[in-house]
Amino acid sequence: MTIREALEICDKFRKSNGNYDEDDFFVYTEALKYLIDETTDPEYMFELGGAYYYEKEYELALKYYEMTVEYDKDNTAALGGLGYIWYYGRTGTVDYKKAFEYYSSAAKAGCDISRYKVADMYRYGQYVNQDFEKFKEIIESLYNYYHWTDMVDDPLPEICIRLAAVREKEGKTQEAVSLLLEGKSMLSSRIGFDHFFGNFAIMENMVSDLYRLTEFDRTNFDLYDLYYLMKEPAKIRFSYNEREYIVESVLEDDGTISICFDGKWYHTLTDALMATQGDDGNYVTLDAWKMKDFEVIE
Repeated sequence: MTIREALEICDKFRKSNGNYDEDDFFVYTEALKYLIDETTDPEYMFELGGAYYYEKEYELALKYYEMTVEYDKDNTAALGGLGYIWYYGRTGTVDYKKAFEYYSSAAKAGCDISRYKVADMYRYGQYVNQDFEKFKEIIESLYNYYHWTDMVDDPLPEICIRLAAVREKEGKTQEAVSLLLEGKSMLSSRIGFDHFFGNFAIMENMVSDLYRLTEFDRTNFDLYDLYYLMKEPAKIRFSYNEREYIVESVLEDDGTISICFDGKWYHTLTDALMATQGDDGNYVTLDAWKMKDFEVIE
């Protein structure tokens, strides 16, 4: 392999938009390892760590995030990634002290994602003393900065769901609902470009919060509102690219809900949305805005 060949492999993989198999992923990671060995460029180290994190291979993600920081101590993305690993205990151990230190370092270096994670730790009193006003101050500042963004990679949805919690606590329910709808719209667009499992987790939480605060309209809903409908047995029909899709949630004997999406069975709705492809070979979530005629089949 040459550097040029490795770069071409990486470029092709990045353009796959998540449509790859195990062999593709193996070749891609080998190309990145080659580039790391040949160049010691921390950007390739971080990219490899991110690839492993995406695939939930957290021990390898930890290795390459730490390697990134060794070569570039101000790499905000790698610092934030390390914060996530320790905050959520991705490798088996939760360590709020390490999480706070990594998040704080990334935030001081300009990472706004880490800023709202620092805010979370003040909100819940994790490692630091609980301070809701500090949480509110950070989140309001971030919202004022990102409110007008049209960039789907910006953390507006994550900020909206947190500010909605502030407004709910203040008794401003309608403002909270508006914030959740704003975040939901932006997040729907992001998922079309970024099939990362974390985006679906945020969407599920956002939909849950939304319909806890406002009544669900069974005559006007979209793909991601299935997170609300399919908590219980339900059957939904919608159209996409001139054909009909059926999604059904079924109560199993053990009390769990399984999902049948277009004739295929999944453990969760997130599994279904991350796996389901349309007739054109693209994920249906790429064009969620094109889906129409949603209805509950009684």
